[in-house]
Amino acid sequence: MSPGSLLLVYAAVAIIALIVLIARYRLNPFITLTLVSLGLALVAGMPATEIVGAYEQGVGRTLGHIALIVALGTMLGKMMAESGGAERIARTLIARFGMRHVHWAMMLVAFCIGLPIFFEVGFVLLVPIVFNVARRTGVPLLLVGLPMVAGLSVVHGLVPPHPAAMLAVKAYGADVGRTVFFALLVGLPTAALAGPVFAKFIAPRVQVPAHNPMEQALLDEGHGQAPDDALPGFGITVATLLLPVALMLLGGWADVLATPGSSLNGFFHFIGNSVVALLLATLMSFVTLGLMRGFTREQILKFSQECLAPTAAITLLVGAGGGLNGILVKTGVAAEITALSHRFELSPLLMGWAVAALMRIATGSATVAMSTAAGIVAPVALAAGYPHPELLVLATGAGALILSHVNDGGFWLVKEYFNMSVAQTFRTWTVLETIISLVALALTAALAALL
Repeated sequence: MSPGSLLLVYAAVAIIALIVLIARYRLNPFITLTLVSLGLALVAGMPATEIVGAYEQGVGRTLGHIALIVALGTMLGKMMAESGGAERIARTLIARFGMRHVHWAMMLVAFCIGLPIFFEVGFVLLVPIVFNVARRTGVPLLLVGLPMVAGLSVVHGLVPPHPAAMLAVKAYGADVGRTVFFALLVGLPTAALAGPVFAKFIAPRVQVPAHNPMEQALLDEGHGQAPDDALPGFGITVATLLLPVALMLLGGWADVLATPGSSLNGFFHFIGNSVVALLLATLMSFVTLGLMRGFTREQILKFSQECLAPTAAITLLVGAGGGLNGILVKTGVAAEITALSHRFELSPLLMGWAVAALMRIATGSATVAMSTAAGIVAPVALAAGYPHPELLVLATGAGALILSHVNDGGFWLVKEYFNMSVAQTFRTWTVLETIISLVALALTAALAALL
């Protein structure tokens, strides 16, 4: 066997080890990623003195940009939760859509609210509303809940300024504004098929227990029961939420709106930068969802500080994924994968999806899968001269959402809150995630054929 083939075998064994250690032995994903990365480097023959440095470089390169995105997005999400902004959006859309179409309303609610925040944060934020709506309307819990998780999952994997999407944007050299535009074109129909359409089919076929302890606990605590006049206005809430998206779109079209090299063009690019856009939106939320809602500066400071603690775990996990990517590059595994793709004539689009899908199945983290896959596939795309890096971001994001199973925190979150068995969670959540992955890939490929 050639040295290159051995490297690919070592990489395959490393991915299998990730799956076994995380899924079977429930080892901490951060520790597992670190151990497997260092082990792969040793087996692949890297000098022992260079291994830790290569791993640290991968971690640092990944976290240098992503930590800012995570922190700002989390603060914006916290202000949405504390002010009642999320509840206001939910109530307004449900009232507009009517009780018969409440599952479509929940998908749109999740799609909007999930833009600046992690899936887990959005889920915990919206699940009391899901319980409340299901109880008030009498519709099955899954008919309301599955569209909600579909909306959150799609924006988590495809739409900047989510951390994984931003890492892929940077790796592929894509334009943020154009990526947002294409992600919305692909994401909305994908969320519709995997959410309301699939929920309408599967909800009558999965019977969950009538008594849900989580529902009882949350609704008995009064979640989602605030008086209507105590909530912020719909317009100001949506304006605050969509400000970073609008600014990034503006930055993406800066060269069309203003002469390249001019001061105005530079200004558009500056405010369209993902960090600046999120910073401005977060500052705006301190006013519109904070001071204007009667919160004091001390309370706003408290909100912005206490929400950062839960992001430590996911930030470390993303960094560990970057470290693994660094090892894959330094050992030559990434180069072998590139050569293999040329041998089989895989398009960069399909390769991005496939590598991300493998990493997703291995690690359980869409963020780690997307960031690692982008780092591996980017050199291939660059060498091939692929003309649409924004679509590579979407294809990689689609792959990073496939086949969620027991090594994914989202799997257990959905299972426990919706009071399902493991088998029922596979039939609903796992299938839903796989539908998102395949539909998003198909729509992205169709878009690539048209451009």
